[in-house]
Amino acid sequence: MSNVETAPDEVLCDGSAQPDAVVEILTPREVPLGGPRAMTVRRTLPQRQRSLIGAWCFVDHYGPDDVAATGGMDVPPHPHTGLATVSWLFTGEVEHRDSHGVHAIVRPGELNLMTGGHGVCHSEVSTPGTTVLHGVQLWVALPDAHRDTPRAFAHHAPDAVDLVGATLRVFLGELAGITSPVETFSPLLGAELLLEPGATVGLDVDPTFEHGVLLDTGAVTVAGRPVSAAELAYLAPGRERIELTNPGDHSARLLLLGGTPFGEQIVMWWNLIARTHDEIVAFRAAWEDAPEERYGHVAGYVGLDGRSARLHAPALPNARIRPRG
Repeated sequence: MSNVETAPDEVLCDGSAQPDAVVEILTPREVPLGGPRAMTVRRTLPQRQRSLIGAWCFVDHYGPDDVAATGGMDVPPHPHTGLATVSWLFTGEVEHRDSHGVHAIVRPGELNLMTGGHGVCHSEVSTPGTTVLHGVQLWVALPDAHRDTPRAFAHHAPDAVDLVGATLRVFLGELAGITSPVETFSPLLGAELLLEPGATVGLDVDPTFEHGVLLDTGAVTVAGRPVSAAELAYLAPGRERIELTNPGDHSARLLLLGGTPFGEQIVMWWNLIARTHDEIVAFRAAWEDAPEERYGHVAGYVGLDGRSARLHAPALPNARIRPRG
């Protein structure tokens, strides 16, 4: 998914872990995605107090969105550098096309991971049969040694595994003895859990990881701390077990994200990740001036209104990057 803000912030993200003995709650900010009938996404990463959880550097949560009212998702071809995109849906379908030649349908409960190290471009359009669109769009920062890697695409439909009090799907990494076959460039965890009403589930986790729990629907407490819908609960490295409780009368759905502290500073602006301001300037210029040389071409994109133009980059800010705490 593209960050379609007209004036996106430049953010210098510090990948070092911050000591934290308690659960930290990250509240989302609302960002309109698209034109006059824009669907709204709720963004919890990056933000001022925390910019990464492991290599996870961007978390957008959207829906349930009535496509008849908003027009659905229609994101024209746009570029990415230095990252991998992770698409995960709860409801609806999205047609994906990219410059690696992939044409795929993103469906609920199925992972679609696109790597765009050196440069990739792609489009995303909700399918004609979609009436409700609901899911998350996540970005993973690539470590310096791999940030120029060629474009690639992976798909995985994880099995739903029943635990006592929960159903688990592991789409990246390993949890509860379940391992995803999808390779990543840094240690990562990505899983969906559906907690039964009144259930408490304890999960053994890697103590070298920091973790984030994004609540989609229902109610949940994370290590005893209540979390509201669309909030992201952060847990620092050092925990060997995470306890999740659903205190409500209905099922609760959440994502558990994790990874080793990234340990590198990255620069994020629009859809691009780099290491310096000057790299961002160069990556933007490559998209605007000669996009196919670095990013390739998306074949077959036709928007919901019949258009086929690519998405142009916003104007760069007047100032250079200022570090954020």
